Amino acid sequence: MRKAKNILFKILTITSSVFILTLLLFILYIIVRKGLPAMNWDMISKIPEGGFYLGKAGGVLNAIIGSIYLVGGAVIISILISIPVVMYLNFIIKKNSIFSRFARLCYDILFGIPSIVYGAFGFTLMVFFGIKASLLGGMITIALLIIPIMIRSIDEVAYMVPRDLIEAPKSLGATNYETLKVLVRQLLPGITTAVLLSIGRGIGDAATVLLTAGYTDSIPTSITQPAASLPLAIFFQLGSPIPEVQNRAYASALILTILILVISFTARYFSKKLSKHI
Repeated sequence: MRKAKNILFKILTITSSVFILTLLLFILYIIVRKGLPAMNWDMISKIPEGGFYLGKAGGVLNAIIGSIYLVGGAVIISILISIPVVMYLNFIIKKNSIFSRFARLCYDILFGIPSIVYGAFGFTLMVFFGIKASLLGGMITIALLIIPIMIRSIDEVAYMVPRDLIEAPKSLGATNYETLKVLVRQLLPGITTAVLLSIGRGIGDAATVLLTAGYTDSIPTSITQPAASLPLAIFFQLGSPIPEVQNRAYASALILTILILVISFTARYFSKKLSKHI
């Protein structure tokens, strides 16, 4: 009976893995097959020219730079908030206290809230404070979206840190600040993974920036200016009735996919490199 269960479990595991891998390869195949013919140097080196969404010349450089600005700013904001929160929940107070468990429950709830809700909430805040659709508004809204992801990802790693590692620096006379510096070093691989997950979620989301970052055909030079993003560029191009513009949407999707893959492999490389010193 036990052998039969093991065989069944192995079959289910292999089947699930093959299904996920096949789905990923199929998505990549569709994007590459439709996007590669429309890909050219202009797509990544020029901003949209007049009539771009009617099939005329130009590219999506504005959306590429805008996406990097939006996610880069949001990640910085999220790190500045998430790391102190995780440090407090795990190393300042008892990690299994009522407050810690309640806080983790709240973050899990925030984790599951749809991105469009964050977009609407961010838009409401912007109206309240008199902020127009801008790069700053998009950064803040994306930060609200990825903070729960980042906190829970880092928290899972911090929760597994042995108590002896926390007490050892203190036994040598280290202050709380010095102890936290040691612990942050131990959490660097987890922080890297959390940043990777956050970038993947933030850079591909359209709902959070639709009402908060706006859209423009130029590259923003100030945080108070609107900013384009690749997800919205793909959305607007797919909405065109012109086949050439629709193919450009798949080319934009290919650019976004390549960007995410580059970030993913880079983050994994540094995560592995940082793990050697732990």
